Amino acid sequence: MSEDEDVLVQRDGPFTTITMNRPRRRNALSRAFLLQLTSAFEEVGGTDSRGVILAANGPVFSAGHDFADMAGASHADVRDLLRICTDLMRTIQSIPQPVVARVHALATAAGCQLVASCDLAVAAESAGFAAPGGKGGWFCHTPLVAISHNVGRKRAAEMAFTGEVFDAATAADWGLINYAVPDDELDKATHELLQRATQGSPRSKALGKQAMYAQFDRPEQDAYAYAIEVMAASALTPEAQEGMTAFLEKRRPTWPA
Repeated sequence: MSEDEDVLVQRDGPFTTITMNRPRRRNALSRAFLLQLTSAFEEVGGTDSRGVILAANGPVFSAGHDFADMAGASHADVRDLLRICTDLMRTIQSIPQPVVARVHALATAAGCQLVASCDLAVAAESAGFAAPGGKGGWFCHTPLVAISHNVGRKRAAEMAFTGEVFDAATAADWGLINYAVPDDELDKATHELLQRATQGSPRSKALGKQAMYAQFDRPEQDAYAYAIEVMAASALTPEAQEGMTAFLEKRRPTWPA
């Protein structure tokens, strides 16, 4: 791994950290950068890593799309770029491991979308979040998809229409992130959340993550119908049977390899 690379991937015990490393471009999401990030998540998703942290280097977590890719681009090129960005968001949610965003600074536009698309998120109190297109000339259409799924319609509308930066405490209160913590506790809080989120059987967790996202946007009746079938089938897996048996026998479970 070279420190000059735009995407750094580092394994530390059971966890892997994927770090955005374009500080001079404020981690702007260019086409090449998006593809590199997607490849990194796909690669880590195929390993035995228990959990993933998405971090960033530099003064900004991510400034969103790189306008150098978009100014003067054709309609087809911009559409393709937005699809590549959406592929990254979906990849984060499709890999089997829990993904925690470690947000140390400003996350704006598609950078805020990136935080909203992670399974979990912890931010330093000095961090900020914005969907700034509403006060400019290019509304944050695609970032608002992920943001609104986290914070709800009225709060998403406030972020979108005003374009203002909201602090980490507000982001936590609104549900965009899980916790806002003192800056010097960010690493500790991120790892503690990931530790808690990766307890139990990895295979059961992977199935659970997949099913969780599959039922989120279904009407309640459909969500229950889907969840009943998944939960009934998963009850017969070795992991579920071991968990039940261990509980009944009052011992710690041993998860199948």
